[in-house]
Amino acid sequence: MGLMKKSPAWRSAVAVQIALISAIAAAVFMGIYGIVSNHGSNGGDTTAASEQSSAGGADGSGSSDAKVEPFTSASAGSCVTWDINEDGSAASFKEVECSEQHRFEVSTVEDLSVYPTSEFGPDASRPALTRQHQLRDELCESATVSYLHSKWDPHGKYDIASILPPESAWDNGDRTLLCGLQTTDDRGVPQLTTGNVEASEQANLTKPGECLAIDDKQVPHVVDCGQPHQLETVSVIDLGKKFPDAYPDGKEMDKFLSDSCTAAAEDYLGGEEQLYQSTLQPFWGTVSEESWNGGTKSVNCSLVHARDDGGFSSITGAATGGRQALSIDGNPPEERPERNPIRDNKPAP
Repeated sequence: MGLMKKSPAWRSAVAVQIALISAIAAAVFMGIYGIVSNHGSNGGDTTAASEQSSAGGADGSGSSDAKVEPFTSASAGSCVTWDINEDGSAASFKEVECSEQHRFEVSTVEDLSVYPTSEFGPDASRPALTRQHQLRDELCESATVSYLHSKWDPHGKYDIASILPPESAWDNGDRTLLCGLQTTDDRGVPQLTTGNVEASEQANLTKPGECLAIDDKQVPHVVDCGQPHQLETVSVIDLGKKFPDAYPDGKEMDKFLSDSCTAAAEDYLGGEEQLYQSTLQPFWGTVSEESWNGGTKSVNCSLVHARDDGGFSSITGAATGGRQALSIDGNPPEERPERNPIRDNKPAP
């Protein structure tokens, strides 16, 4: 007997939160790279990373009549990476095979020197951050979606981003703009990944055993489960295996996730009785049809504690430690009434 059948009140409260969490995820992972990718902070400064590979030297004294070599030979389909130093600066910008770890997959290369104005002429300063964001939207978004054959989930983990030449290369006349994709952490730091985006799962996922805290700005962060949090991940469910042919009916998907996530929560904690005693409830994400068509097929199953007002309680401690390890809104889990053992109706192996 599944917990979800026994407590319809919390189920409705959690259902209300599905849209909230989906919105949170979108807010975190959509466009966050645009804040830091183009020479911002937190390790997204590819200017420093590519400084040593720029042509014409660091003094910016190259002749405007000479042929300007781009700061990178990367082209559409290439992958590039760089190191991030302890102070957040970047170094060792280089092209690598996409099967190797990398931070950026190039979708197209633009030459700003042929931009239909004189904005990026020989004596122009490199665009400020706001203008860089505009260029990303103007030049990169459509081209990148086309590069992916429309298999891009705008609410998924991959952001459309851009990289400009380092300052010395720009001053030397290089007007190369790389458009592409990358994934970032919750601080906007470009993360290492492997494989091509088009062939990858695009869902934002956490690993079983990881806990998520949602801050005052509704941004989720992975934290130690000993710290206050709202969700504890128990599993990842690949909906594509259950529904291989097409986007499933909403009720059918919800029923499958209800059964699957309840079973996953019981397995994670060691049984149905442990789940009951924890006072926590299974919770699962959803996949919109837009995201499904864009390449997202998987969701997380998590444990939460739903408040009567529809929000999530603050939990401290890992659920795997039993109810004695948990604090919910600063209090021990409520005592559960005694009940007869629930018969295991699972078929014998």
